[in-house]
Amino acid sequence: MRTILLICVTLLFTACQANEKRSETMTNPTVTVKTSMGDIQVELLEKEAPFSVKNFLQYADEKFYNGTIFHRVIDGFMVQGGGLTAEMDEKKNHDPIRNEADNRLPNKRGTIAMARTSDIHSATSQFFINVSDNDGLNYRNPTPNGFGYCVFGKVISGMDVVEKIKKCPTTTKKGHDNVPVESITILEVVRN
Repeated sequence: MRTILLICVTLLFTACQANEKRSETMTNPTVTVKTSMGDIQVELLEKEAPFSVKNFLQYADEKFYNGTIFHRVIDGFMVQGGGLTAEMDEKKNHDPIRNEADNRLPNKRGTIAMARTSDIHSATSQFFINVSDNDGLNYRNPTPNGFGYCVFGKVISGMDVVEKIKKCPTTTKKGHDNVPVESITILEVVRN
């Protein structure tokens, strides 16, 4: 009986070790944001922001981002896209998701975060890439002024493309400020 118990414990221990090794080698999903100015590869932080990653991948898989533009570009701050066409028409979104900024991932240069309105839980399809460390966008507390913006990924290649985008001249178009004079199109977002 002791021998059988010892064998069971050994098998269980071995299975746990194998599971641990598998989880250590599992990687975060990555996507390529193909734009008219070049490709941006992004690692999505699924463990830290599961709702935001699932939401972003749903829009990508549905080809929602195809033909949208970076419609808000502010050098020294961020580049935002994923919801408007070149004609500045807003595409129809799914329901808003819960803001996961309380994951406390900082809005550092090269991170990607969910855009939203003043309503804490209003993010849908739009996202932005930080081109500076934007500590003022980080979670501080659960109030409307302190909740912040959820970081759900980071650029792992193509930051040079983001740098080109942030330098584009901008104008006001259909009531929107900081719109690039020449459209910067998101051709597609594809899983790697």
